[in-house]
Amino acid sequence: MSTAAPLRRRPVQQRSAQRVERMLDACAELIDELGHDGVTTTLIAERAGVAVGSLYQFFPDKRAVVQALTLRNLDRFLAAVVEKFEAGGFEHWWDAVDAVIDTYITMHREVPGFGRLHFGDVVDPRLLDERKDNNAVIAERIGGLLTEHFGLPPRALELPLAVAVEAADAVLNLAFRRDPRGAPEIVAEAKALVRDYLSTRIGEPGGTPNGQSHRGEELPED
Repeated sequence: MSTAAPLRRRPVQQRSAQRVERMLDACAELIDELGHDGVTTTLIAERAGVAVGSLYQFFPDKRAVVQALTLRNLDRFLAAVVEKFEAGGFEHWWDAVDAVIDTYITMHREVPGFGRLHFGDVVDPRLLDERKDNNAVIAERIGGLLTEHFGLPPRALELPLAVAVEAADAVLNLAFRRDPRGAPEIVAEAKALVRDYLSTRIGEPGGTPNGQSHRGEELPED
């Protein structure tokens, strides 16, 4: 996958890496306070306690800083999801899907800047990967985990997961518009929507989708 590379150069020394992390933390805090449009490279540098010239050593512009922040959020999201998958205890793939939604809700509530930035759509629908939109990247990563842990066929997952991620994204946005912490009744509806839709497309682990063959054709009735 061709993911975006926002850094002019990667920090080699630990001190430089820590400086870059401070810049990203500062950017996240400022996005929470001012929104994306209100943030400038000068403000990021001031909040991070570095010279503007130091910021430009690593980032060509504000967009690149925001891009790096979004990629860091994606890494943290996926790491948290993988941790839940590897902890086990899921009786069915939809328990894992619920855990993915719970991870998103937690990040929205607790990670600075995430509630306004999400996975970058406010900046660019292809911020994570120049060849596909941001939600497609998320769906692809989740699909890989479902395949690995539940043996679900990747090709059968591709389109349903793309649709499910788009639907969940829209409904969860509604949940946070209604309540800054995410209206619980709407979060529950998002989970039910995704579960019901994917159940008709994926079916039981190791089986075929309900009413369909592996090729997507409807099975004849008895």
